[in-house]
Amino acid sequence: MSASGGTKAIVAALAANLAIAVAKFVAFLFSGSSSMLAESVHSLADSGNQGLLLVGGKRAQRQATPQHPFGYGRERYIYAFLVSIVLFSVGGMFALYEGYEKIKHPHELEHWYWPVGVLVFAIIAESFSFRTAIKESNGLRGDRSWKEFVRHAKAPELPVVLLEDLGALVGLILALGGVGMALATGDSVWDGIGTLCIGVLLILIALVLAVETKSLLLGEAAGPEATQKIEAAVVDGDTVTRIIHMRTLHIGPEELLVAAKIAVRHDDTAAEIAAAINAAETRIREAVPIARVIYLEPDIYSEAEAAKGADPEATPGGPTSPDAAH
Repeated sequence: MSASGGTKAIVAALAANLAIAVAKFVAFLFSGSSSMLAESVHSLADSGNQGLLLVGGKRAQRQATPQHPFGYGRERYIYAFLVSIVLFSVGGMFALYEGYEKIKHPHELEHWYWPVGVLVFAIIAESFSFRTAIKESNGLRGDRSWKEFVRHAKAPELPVVLLEDLGALVGLILALGGVGMALATGDSVWDGIGTLCIGVLLILIALVLAVETKSLLLGEAAGPEATQKIEAAVVDGDTVTRIIHMRTLHIGPEELLVAAKIAVRHDDTAAEIAAAINAAETRIREAVPIARVIYLEPDIYSEAEAAKGADPEATPGGPTSPDAAH
């Protein structure tokens, strides 16, 4: 994800949510609508979330240090995960509580035109924010579906903003429906039901964000297309004859670590192998520019060893041998 594209979408969402939060809270003060209160807290939480994404993007740009030799790229994942927590607790749980209280202790809506007018304004503003996020995402999405884009994007900002804006639009429609039913039936319990629906929606979106950002925090490999490019770049058919095994890891949205054991000819000199490794690293960076950290280990390929398959005990996270357990 380009930093400019993500920042543009975040700033657009932040500006829209701040304006909407103020308008919704004013409407709540005049009408007493719990849907409006829940929606104002939702917009305020979203504004805080966009602030977190901006802070994470800024902190991720810091230079590597001896204590953090691979840099701070993963800070973007950490702040995106914090967004899911804020959305769950401040947005979703508050809406559930407010909806329950409204159903338990209903009171008539006052000055109904305030919440209706503000909701219409908010839907228009959120639509512009959502449109900006879609436009910025389309440049990166390619031919992938929106579900695949959200699930497999290595940069968390645009998927987060997309889901937040989608949740905001659906939440506004639910709030408008709750207020409308309360006015039509004269029963303000509908306002509380709309608020409960908003809470459930926000919690579901927060859970999706938490699952996806947790996967990024744990460390994801390069995508299939990047992996194929790296594999093609490593082997030159001369000194480097094949890849014995390879691991890739995103140490940031735009930083990739590549580690591979490569097969070289048994009669090559150390100088020839070193030159071949340097050439392979150059080819990898040309094919996949985000491959910033590359470690290539030369070895002699053995069909007998390859036939044994991978050793699970030598794999990070693999099963521990009984002896090692003691």
